[in-house]
Amino acid sequence: MSSMLEVAGIETFYGAAQALFGVSLSVREGEAIALVGRNGMGKTTTIRSILGLSRPRAGTIRFAGRQLAGLAPNRIARLGIGLVPEGRQVFPTLSVRENLVATARPGPWTEARATALFPRLAERAAQSARTLSGGEQQMLAIGRALMTNPRLLILDEATEGLAPLVRAEIWSVLARLKQEGLSILVVDKDVRALAALADRFTVLEKGRVVWEGPGTALLADAALMHAKLGV
Repeated sequence: MSSMLEVAGIETFYGAAQALFGVSLSVREGEAIALVGRNGMGKTTTIRSILGLSRPRAGTIRFAGRQLAGLAPNRIARLGIGLVPEGRQVFPTLSVRENLVATARPGPWTEARATALFPRLAERAAQSARTLSGGEQQMLAIGRALMTNPRLLILDEATEGLAPLVRAEIWSVLARLKQEGLSILVVDKDVRALAALADRFTVLEKGRVVWEGPGTALLADAALMHAKLGV
């Protein structure tokens, strides 16, 4: 399995304050990786660093063999990285359909395919995004990211604050996307749901990678789960 994303030893700062200390992780083609940790431990900063929104001062990031250093965020996205951001961040004044097509790029993911994945989006195609429930907005955010036809899908807090049935639907969709061969990097607090999806876990604490391994090993280590994840 070839490497899709390689993050090696990145150090990222906000002003003088260092947020990441030598963070490394990898996502192979067709693999799902879970990035976990307590709040404020560097998960979103890692994602921002990958996307060029917070530029690391040290370390390297390669995507599909290409070095990302110095590339603008829009160019990085066009290489094939789709983001489902924390808080969804749909375009509230645009309709569901307009949200889907706003950033669409040519490829197998079309509006018809995205709405087949989430039928509620088809039912609400003409509604403005602000009128959707939180769960529907998350479905829209995922559909919008898929419409960019990414090779790697990144989800920051995939199911946070959503109703149990909606969470279950999103986990089911992510499992289906993985089965179809899409590479996935996902942040979420539901470790058990993540373990059913992810091939490997990367655990962050205070901006450092403190554990890596399969979900079965993480779930079996109650002391680690409590100390590093508060579970």
